[in-house]
Amino acid sequence: MPPNLTGYYRFVSQENMDNYLRALDINVVLRKLVCLLKPDKEIIHTGDHMVIRTITSLRDYVMDFDLGVQFEEDLGPVDGRKCQTTVSWEGDQLVCEQLGEKRNRGWRHWLEGDQLHLRMTAEDEVCVQVFQRVK
Repeated sequence: MPPNLTGYYRFVSQENMDNYLRALDINVVLRKLVCLLKPDKEIIHTGDHMVIRTITSLRDYVMDFDLGVQFEEDLGPVDGRKCQTTVSWEGDQLVCEQLGEKRNRGWRHWLEGDQLHLRMTAEDEVCVQVFQRVK
């Protein structure tokens, strides 16, 4: 049975964000700004339904979805694109596949103790973020 990810998580660290954003064709000014942000994550996980909020001082991004059901995701706040997104479990990892203009786009979340890990991919770039559960 997959873990329940419900909780509030504070930003701890990130690696390779600038190159990941460059792979998404984000302009240099916005890339520099995003690299300075320290987002928090709030996850509400109820059965096969999830809400993942990424919270920053600039703007919040909310994903509200049912596991295993493809939906059109509007990534306008991120990079101006839309994609067909499916989120499902692979063992203990929550895996998101985002089909659209960019090859190999998606992410995966998993827990290690009280830390939430996020691995984001786009093209050949990988960005890893770590968050600490606070409640």
